[in-house]
Amino acid sequence: MPRRLVEKLRSFMPGNGKKKARHYQRQEIPRDQHNVSRSMISEPAKKVLHRLNKAGYEAYLVGGGVRDILLGGKPKDFDIATNATPEEVHDLFRNSRLIGRRFRIVHVVFGREVIEVTTFRGNARDAEDDVADDEHRTSEHGLLLRDNVYGNQEEDALRRDFTINALYYCIRDFSIIDFANGVEDLKNHQIRLIGDPETRYREDPVRMLRAIRFAAKLGFEIEPETEAPIRELAPLLSHIPPARLFDEVLKLFSAGHGEATYNLLQQYSLLEPLFPETARAIEAGEPDELILQALRNTDARIAQGKSVTPYFLFAAMLWPALQVEWRRRQDNGDPVQPALHGAIGKVIGRQVQATSIPKRFSGPMKEIWEMQMRLPRRQGKRAFATLTHPRFRAAYDFLLVRESAGEIEPGLGQWWTEFQRVDERGQERMLSQLGSATAPRKRRRKRSPVKRPPQS
Repeated sequence: MPRRLVEKLRSFMPGNGKKKARHYQRQEIPRDQHNVSRSMISEPAKKVLHRLNKAGYEAYLVGGGVRDILLGGKPKDFDIATNATPEEVHDLFRNSRLIGRRFRIVHVVFGREVIEVTTFRGNARDAEDDVADDEHRTSEHGLLLRDNVYGNQEEDALRRDFTINALYYCIRDFSIIDFANGVEDLKNHQIRLIGDPETRYREDPVRMLRAIRFAAKLGFEIEPETEAPIRELAPLLSHIPPARLFDEVLKLFSAGHGEATYNLLQQYSLLEPLFPETARAIEAGEPDELILQALRNTDARIAQGKSVTPYFLFAAMLWPALQVEWRRRQDNGDPVQPALHGAIGKVIGRQVQATSIPKRFSGPMKEIWEMQMRLPRRQGKRAFATLTHPRFRAAYDFLLVRESAGEIEPGLGQWWTEFQRVDERGQERMLSQLGSATAPRKRRRKRSPVKRPPQS
């Protein structure tokens, strides 16, 4: 098909032809006008930059590392963009490995630190006619299926998602190269997509989740044109593979800003594509305070440098849906325990159609839920059996969240806290007190008066 006709047809696609394309101009910001210093960059990242430059290639620190330093933060990792091909980068570094099939990148490994090196990428739609058609195919929804074209630095910048991530630091002259006014958006605390937002979201709907993640992480506002199509296009996330959405959920809620992220997902109608049953339960009136409390606790743990487990997160996110299904089954006459087991299977079965849940996480999640029925049953040897269960700690933490959320009366959590603290003799005493406090009092039988024989 002639190229001119293809471009004309594209003008009728959603997001095309409605607005004038934004004009972007390269800006070089010299060292005395920004706060990025070589001292803020890790030694491994500097080694990679210097070796690539020495070999005659262009190489720049790019993306989140530059953004975070400009904001006064400390980057967790460093990414590098270069005009060297993956194979050329791999040849330069013996401590590197090639990653990926769809678009190959290079990981240069320095002990625990991994420097990710990518080749400048171009826009597949602007590639020459001799590029194979399947290199830039899109789905019926506009989803970009393949994007395997190399390009130059400007093309690489303009195909990135947000302006604040299209910033390059040059270690040769210490300048920052900005193609999309990203520095200005950083100053204004704005999240802005590069290009037409509707088109970019249709190419990759996950960009909507990334907009939410950066807004929550940085405390920025999503600028009006970038936020306008989100609610309407949110259902496009259902076309994303469940395994990819599982990874995106972990990124959303494991960055230390889970509560803010959850509120933004609700605000922009993005919770339903990720947790459809939970969204429906909340809309029907089921409280979500447990989710909010769990996310507050998760944020606090991350702030303290502690780890969080995906199965605990998913147990909290799906709890409202589980409650609705559990009650429905009991209302239909199922006994409590079978109703719970049936509800668990149903809720997980529906959820994996939206986001996959690997078995190594779904198994412990089930145990957390099931143990909520075991924790109140403490008589005899039950308490010791529960205490030694491999999922006790997670179930106990979940119980505390339920109490903090006001779902159940406080008291049981404190009992288990004390039971873990005291020694064996103290535990026996607690169980004895528990037995005397809960056991029904036996009625004392009235003794019949003893008839004494008459005295002679």
